[in-house]
Order: sequence, then structure tokens, then C-alpha cells
Amino acid sequence: MEGSYWDLVLLVMEVWLFVVLGLIVLPAMFGVSLGFTDLYIKVLVKILEVNNTLIQTSRIIERNDDSMEEQIVELRRSHPKFHSVGDFTLCDAFYFCKKGIESIVDDEVTQRFTSEELVSWNLLTRTNINFHYISVRVTIIWGLGLFIRYCILLPLRVTLAAIGLSWLVIGTTLVGLLPNSNVKNWLSDVIHMTCYRICARGLSARIRYHSKENRPKKGGICVANHTSPIDIVILANDGCYAMVGQIHGGLMGVIQRSMVRSCPHVWFERSEMKDRHAVAKRLKDHIADKSKQPILIFPEGTCINNTSVMMFKKGSFEIGGTIYPVAIKYDPQFGDAFWNSGKYNMVSYLLRMMTSWAIVCNVWYLPPMSIQDGEDAVHFANRVKSAIALQGGLMDLSWDGGLKREKVKQSFKEEQQKMYSSMIVGQD
Repeated sequence: MEGSYWDLVLLVMEVWLFVVLGLIVLPAMFGVSLGFTDLYIKVLVKILEVNNTLIQTSRIIERNDDSMEEQIVELRRSHPKFHSVGDFTLCDAFYFCKKGIESIVDDEVTQRFTSEELVSWNLLTRTNINFHYISVRVTIIWGLGLFIRYCILLPLRVTLAAIGLSWLVIGTTLVGLLPNSNVKNWLSDVIHMTCYRICARGLSARIRYHSKENRPKKGGICVANHTSPIDIVILANDGCYAMVGQIHGGLMGVIQRSMVRSCPHVWFERSEMKDRHAVAKRLKDHIADKSKQPILIFPEGTCINNTSVMMFKKGSFEIGGTIYPVAIKYDPQFGDAFWNSGKYNMVSYLLRMMTSWAIVCNVWYLPPMSIQDGEDAVHFANRVKSAIALQGGLMDLSWDGGLKREKVKQSFKEEQQKMYSSMIVGQD
């Protein structure tokens, strides 16, 4: 009896290794798709459509889309002297107070730092955990989805992530021992792309790349809108980049040190990051060498929730070189890629990613852009930002993404006060 038990365990492990290595890892290493992800996405779309039909039939979700007049009339019904139209009543002020408070709470800046709202429930608890109580059929679908995501997809994805990161550390460390040559550069590119492809398969990523003829070239700077830390994985599946960032400790530090041995990534010490001239010099030296991979930079400086593009820091546009804009847009129906760093730490965020249905996104390579005569870095950055927003179907905002962690600058408040005072006294 005991022998049969261990035989069964051994059989399960053999099947698991065959699935992971034979059907996922090896095809990913060679950039080959067996079609499992596409089939999985198609089935998932059908399931979500059925689920949304059940929810709509139960008439649980209702939105108040009445006009201003209709809402004010409803509010006046509680007034002793009811007036449907005309005449001012003091209770009208409550409507405007309500709208004013809603605008303050849900303004165009702070709402960019929270997960975007979905039109329909995607069976993930982030939208509304109470939706699975609507009906027995919805509850069954939700329960099966929970089992699949946590008991099948999560172990598989953790295994693939461990394989991908281990391959990155071991491979780049070994390649780093070789002398500088074209062979070393080629091996480094192969290892990096293989690692990112395995990690992408671990997220059930389905990525569509558009206008590949505009892909960033060596000696250039790739700038993209920033939604998630996995933006790097998404872009590096289709090409190699030199990363820019601050040196970390722990596991992240181990990965950074191994990566820089085989590829000239640009890592900065914390004290050096504060010296803009030192940062600019190292970046200029990098792009001056046309044999080095293009630098990947996210000029927003923080993650935005996949609905907008916020102010680009001008530093990336002051160092010269050709800018290769890239627009990234995720499909929130299958998973929320946005990292709200103020609410979730990295471990919690990765757990959410690995228990989502999939990561589906589009990547657009825009034509390269250069600074024009008489154009300063700020206007150049805004021009690139507008191009990315237009291509990705994102809202183009001029606000600084630093407001995610900082208070509004005093100069902004004073500007509004001056505008209001000028209006009061009748000055232009």
C-alpha cells in the first residue's frame, strides 16, 4: 500500500515536470507558442461572457445616471413646500455639496492611483467580493475559478518564476566570466530574453506587438508609460534593454549584480541618484556606445493605473540621443496589472498577479523622435508623452505623478488663489 502511494506521487511529479519543462519552458526558450495560452484566453472570454449575462439578469447592479434636474426634483420631494421646477429652495445646496465632495474625492489626479473600475465583474475579488452571492450558478463559477487560480495556476506560475529567475542569475553569472566579445553579448541577450519569456509564460501573458519596424535600436533611449513592474517583462520579451535603476539589497540585489556582469545595465547608488549631473553623464556615456543595448526608462517615475499618462520628468530628454516612444495598454478584464505601491508591497502585488486570470496587453512601437531646433527638454517630453497617450488610448495629463506620495506644491495653490482673486477684482 505504501509503495503504491509513492508510485502515485512519483507519477504526479513526472507529469508535472513534463508539463512545466516540455510544454512551457522549452517552447518559451525558443520563442515558440504551442497555442495553449490563446486557447485558454478564448475559453476564459466565453466564461466571463456567461457570468456577466447571469449578473445582468439578476439586476443587482444599478447606477444612478439621472440628470441634475431629476435628482434635484427628487431631493425637493422631502421639502414641506414641494416645487418641481423653478424657485430656489435651500435643499438644492445639498445636491451641489454632494457633487463638490465627489469631485474632491474622485478628481482626475488621485483616481489615477487606484485600480480602474470595470464595467462588469471578472470573477476576481478586487471588483466586488459580494458578487459571487448573486446566484447559485455564479457562486459555482466563482468557486471553480478560485480553485483553478489558487490550486493550479498559482503553483505553476511560482514554479515558472523560480525557473526563470534562477536561469537569469546562473546564466548571467557564467556569461560574466567570459571576456568582452560579440559572443558574450549574444549569449547575454539570449539569457535575458529566455528568462523574461519564461516569466511571461508564468503570467499567462498574451502580448501583441505593433509596428515592430520602430523597435528601439542600440544607442537609443526607449521611454514608455508605466503601469506595473512587469512592464519590463512585457517589453523585454521582444528585445533586449539596458535597465536603469537604484541598487537594492537582498534578492533584488543578487539579481542586479548578476545581470550587470553580462550586460552593461546602469545601476546607481542611493547617494549618486541625487546627483543629476552624475546620472546624466553615465547615461550619456552609455548611449554614446552604439554597441550597447538601448536604455529603458519610465519617465513618469511611478506607476499609473492604465488609464492615463502623467507628466514625464525632463531628465531623460536632456541627455540627447534618439528617443523611441512605446505605448503599453493592458486589458483589465483578465487582471489588474496596476501596482498601487501605497496599498500593496511587492510580495502582495506579485501574489495578485500570479492569481489573476492572465496578463493581456498591447504594445505599440512609435516612430523615433528627436528634439527639434529651439525646443527645450520640457516641451520635448510633453510631445513624446502626448504621442504615447494618443496611440495607447490613454488620457494625457500634465500633473506630476509624484503627487501619489507628496502633497500639492504650494506654488500650485498660490496660482489658483491668484486666478480667483483676479476674477473677483476684475483683472485679466
